[in-house]
Order: sequence, then structure tokens, then C-alpha cells
Amino acid sequence: MIDWDLAVTTGTRLVRPGPQVSREEARQAVTELRTLSREAEGHVREFTKIHTDTAPQTATVVDRPGWIRANVEGFRVVLEPLTQRMGNSSNPPPAIVSAVGSRITGVEVGAVLAFLASRVLGQYELFLPPDPTGQEPAGRLTLVAPNIVHAEREMGVNPHDFRLWVCLHEETHRVQFTGVPWLREYVRGQMTEFLLASDLDLPTLLERLRNAADTVADVVRGGEGNLIDVIQSPGQKEILDRLTAVMTLVEGHGDYVMDAVGPSVVPSVADIRAKFAQRREGGTRLDRTVRRLLGIELKMKQYAEGSAFVRTVVDRVGMDGFNKIWTSPETLPTHQEISDPTSWIDRVIGTPALPA
Repeated sequence: MIDWDLAVTTGTRLVRPGPQVSREEARQAVTELRTLSREAEGHVREFTKIHTDTAPQTATVVDRPGWIRANVEGFRVVLEPLTQRMGNSSNPPPAIVSAVGSRITGVEVGAVLAFLASRVLGQYELFLPPDPTGQEPAGRLTLVAPNIVHAEREMGVNPHDFRLWVCLHEETHRVQFTGVPWLREYVRGQMTEFLLASDLDLPTLLERLRNAADTVADVVRGGEGNLIDVIQSPGQKEILDRLTAVMTLVEGHGDYVMDAVGPSVVPSVADIRAKFAQRREGGTRLDRTVRRLLGIELKMKQYAEGSAFVRTVVDRVGMDGFNKIWTSPETLPTHQEISDPTSWIDRVIGTPALPA
């Protein structure tokens, strides 16, 4: 389905080099990011009141090619159920179609990863290749050092403060997925269900490709579409709503925590937030077009909507009340409740919400 080796080769060849730094500057940045990730985890656990028996882990610091290789590994894990299903199909495509198609998709995946690799500051990797020893953590916090250095230079902010601020957001994701035992498998299950709901027959795939081409043309002209909407089947829309709701929650929770903890440990947090918000909305016209096509603009919307949801709930019922959200999949907010926090409070907390 995808030539993964070609995806890595393409991505690492196309990705832009990072900012110019000396060997000592690079070493100092890596060392400080590792230290700050441990410091941030303590702040996050104390503020969120989410605790876990998982031993603290220092963040993995990578460059842009390292981020590409790590994400290809993650994609292979996520897509394995779909790959197995296609491999066991009673009506597989001709070998020449598979060979050519896998190379085309390999190049496409590599090109997308090259675009993203110069923009992502960090991520919590949920899906890692299985560890035969069972000793390695199930997830991994990764920070992309050249992108963090580039961003802090571009915005003209305090490097130490900005690095800690980024770590606060990313460590919140580690705390979420290590402190809420069922959350990882819930997300994995929803993603697997989404993938297996794909329509794999050739006429349907060709129709989706035509729709995707129309969407690309529309977005280039200034339209609002994205590729995620046009390539999914009707059966996938309901699943995607659930996935969108939980990812909006975890992303918004990360944004809320980084700004709530920030004032006490990041002196210049107000300056960083203002400049970072402006940076998110900037970029060239090509950048904005690609971001819209890939659904990245939707992710930016998730940050804002999710943060507003978390802020409203915590303001009304406190952090202990908010943490009931992590009780089970049934206590997660629905897509509609993200926009209407009062309805979630009424359903899960069981008492009327206080006035805002």
C-alpha cells in the first residue's frame, strides 16, 4: 500500500535544513530541552491532579529527519489493520498496480512529512513498534530541537521560557495518556475502526480521488475544503466525530494547562502566547493552502475550542470536577458538548452548572 522506505527517503531529501547553530548551541539546546521536560512534567502533574505509576521519562530530542523516521514507524503501526485487511482480500489488485501505487503513495507521504517536519515543535507518540522485551514505555515524548530554536528566534522570545512553555503543553499529553489507563486504547480502537470502515473497491477509490482533485483546486482558489472530508466514507463520519471530540479535548487541555501553569513558572508567558498566536495565523499563501488541505487549520481550531471547553468546565466545577472526564469513554465530551460545556456538566457531573 505504501513504500515506507521511499517515504523516509523522500521526506529526508525534501525537508528543509534547520537553523544555523554551532555544535555547542545544539548541545546546549538538547540538554536544556531534556531537563525542562522533566521539570514540566512535575508542574503538569501537580496542576492537573492526574497521577500515574509510570516512572518519569526524559523527552527524546530529534532533528527533522529523526521526526520523519519516527512518524513513519508510527504510521506503520496505525495502518497495520488496514494493510492486513488489504493483504487478505479475495480480490487483490494486479501486482503492477500495487507496486506502482505503493511508490506513488510513498512519495506523497514523504512529501507531506517533509512539510510538517519543519513546523512541528513536539508530540507525544502514541503508537510505537511493539517492544519484545516489554520494558520500554508504551509512548514517547518527542521534541524537535531545530524547530523550537527556529520558532524562538523568529518570534524574538526568551529561549528558556519558550522551551519550558512548549514542554508544558507536550508533557500534558504524556500525563493524559500515562495517567488515564484506558485512553490510549480508546484512541487506537477508534482509529482502527475508522480505517476499517474505508471503502476499498476501485470505483469508490477513483471517485474519492476525483473529489480530492476538485478539493485541491477549490482550496487553491481560496475555498475552505480539506482532503480529510472528501476521502472518508459516510460510515467514517460518525467515527471521525468521536475522534475529533477526544483530540479536541486533549489538545485543548494541553493549551489550557500551558497557559494556566505558565504565569508561575514562565515569566514572559504573555509575550510568548501573543507572538505564538500571531505566528500560527501567519505564513505564506502556499503554507496556508497546504495547511488547509491537510486539515492543520482544523487542528488550530481544536486548540481554541478545546481550551475554551476546559476553561469553562474548570471555572464552574473545579479541577476535581473536570477530572471526572477521564473516568471512562462514556464521560468524554461529545462533539456537540465541546461547543456546549454546560450540557457536559449536566450529563456527567449531575448538578446544574454555576453561572459563568
